[in-house]
Amino acid sequence: MAKRWIRKWAHDRATDGWSPIPTRVVSNEEYAPLPQTREQAHVAALVRETARQNARALGVSRRAFLASGPGLAAALLAMNQVFGDVFDVEAVEAYEPAAFQERSPRAPFIFDIQTHHVAAPAMGPISALQPNPLALLELRRRASRWNPALRNRRPRVEDLYLETFIKEVFLDSDTTVAVLSGIPSATDATNILPPYRMAETRAIVNKLAASRRLLAHGLVAPNKGSSDLETMRRQASELKLDAWKGYTGLPLGDPPAAWRVDDEKVGYPMLEEARRLGVRNICLHKGLPFAGTNEADWHPGDLARAAREFPDLNFIVYHAGFRSLAAALPATRDEFVRISRVDWVTDLCEMRAKDPKLTNVYAELGSTFAMTVITAPLLCGHILGMLVKHLGADHVLWGTDAIWWGSPRWQLEAFRRFRIPRPIADRFGYAPLTGDVKRQILGLNAAKLYGVDPAAAVHPVPNDFVSKLKAAYLDEGPSPSLTQYGWIIGS
Repeated sequence: MAKRWIRKWAHDRATDGWSPIPTRVVSNEEYAPLPQTREQAHVAALVRETARQNARALGVSRRAFLASGPGLAAALLAMNQVFGDVFDVEAVEAYEPAAFQERSPRAPFIFDIQTHHVAAPAMGPISALQPNPLALLELRRRASRWNPALRNRRPRVEDLYLETFIKEVFLDSDTTVAVLSGIPSATDATNILPPYRMAETRAIVNKLAASRRLLAHGLVAPNKGSSDLETMRRQASELKLDAWKGYTGLPLGDPPAAWRVDDEKVGYPMLEEARRLGVRNICLHKGLPFAGTNEADWHPGDLARAAREFPDLNFIVYHAGFRSLAAALPATRDEFVRISRVDWVTDLCEMRAKDPKLTNVYAELGSTFAMTVITAPLLCGHILGMLVKHLGADHVLWGTDAIWWGSPRWQLEAFRRFRIPRPIADRFGYAPLTGDVKRQILGLNAAKLYGVDPAAAVHPVPNDFVSKLKAAYLDEGPSPSLTQYGWIIGS
């Protein structure tokens, strides 16, 4: 039977396949997800059986169990059973909420530099996504009472999609600060989330929080011609954006063509304009090539010269330059004995090894961590170990690609508990991912780049509605949706 792309939430609703950790790769439609592997199907079966038994023992519904801490622990235990001992989790956590809570303390500061506010058509009927959609409207009503800036904004059903983003990112996970990202397009009319929409969402969240809790990207596409420089000026002036986001492999312009960061006629004018405008974080989608485009245009090799010649700019390589699961998985069959390269993460690391002065190049983990940790934890450990060893623990940045992958909650828990498998750690000389290293990656590194004070973000101001709402939400009993909003391959 032919394979087709379907929404993950639609598949879970049709099959009752909800899970605290996705058991198949989810895509934001930028890259083709692999079909569910045999190992992932085994994990799914173990999670279903544990949920059936433990929900009955605890006297709750199966979905309520899956949404709980013990449900998340059950998924991690299932992955350990299938893939080996890669997560620090104990059996008691799968049926004792207090045990899970004791071994899962909140991290003090989480800065997610890749999130997406998915627009209504991409998210589907809100009733299919949240257990109680009316409760989301209640969030707005409370907001209008607690935050005077929102009292004149009447609750609307359309707000449910924005509030779903707020709930998934800030209430159902420990995320403290996030960056809202987007993708360039030929025109704003064809853009699912153009810069002005990202700025609107940022304004709403920051009014709710009465502080800087959400940042927003501006979009660059120098292959569209010199008019893009004026677009950059307008974005910087009107939207007060926090960083730039570009896709070198995305053909735009007339005629449509990709571009290189180190192209003196195309990339350099954009970098010079970024410098003049004072927005110095340059975030570039590298790896995960779009279908139907030239793969070579997504390779991070064009960064070395540009980073050397613009040392005052920060080049943040999104997805850590990871080419694809299909290209990387064959090397895992013998635990990287015959093939140790990971396209194109190894190339990024070698670029830094050849020129230690490239201290303005950083790797971001969005989607790369998520897809590798649920498909091949050995590969995930190899990538993390390689990046920390060659770029430095202070040059790896946390990103989740939420809410395409659902709430960042499961990725945070998986990362906190992840251990680089001993065979590859010993073979390649990877140091353990200590608590200090994980704290750097989860937030402290990005805070330096974006000028965010972690202490100020962790300790909310008196009229921070987001923190008040989260406290009330947790007190009343959280209800994670277990929803991933992206695409999967189904039959």
